[in-house]
Amino acid sequence: MEESIVSQIMALKEMPVADLQKKHEEVFEGKKATSTNKTYLWKRIAYRIQEMQSGGLSEESRARIEELIKEHDPINNKVLRPDIGPENSSNNKLKSRDSRLPIPGTIITKQYKGTTLQVKVLEKGFEYNGRLFKSLTGLTKEITGLHWSGYNFFGL
Repeated sequence: MEESIVSQIMALKEMPVADLQKKHEEVFEGKKATSTNKTYLWKRIAYRIQEMQSGGLSEESRARIEELIKEHDPINNKVLRPDIGPENSSNNKLKSRDSRLPIPGTIITKQYKGTTLQVKVLEKGFEYNGRLFKSLTGLTKEITGLHWSGYNFFGL
């Protein structure tokens, strides 16, 4: 990295937030900063300055990143969480999984009264201590003896 880029980036670190927001607009061609977090703005602007100098990621790299996201990103993975389009909105049976749930195979861990609870998410239900449960709420009632929302209890 050239010395001038390093000095520009280090100068950003000393700027107040208002100046960083102005610099953000400058390097991102008029796009206003959505954050007032100084560290975030500094890192984002520093990356953009380096990107403008070196040209950024190649198309091949961008394509590979998208491929890896499709294969390994459980949150945004469209294969595991297909969107229900407008043509299917009247048929709610197509949406078999609640979007708040992690993908099947995930282990949900929670500390409760000094005990570590581990619940395995299945395609249709949950497994806890070798027993199967249809719902998190039913599982939570089994654990606590009280009627709780399973999503709230496990922080989902």
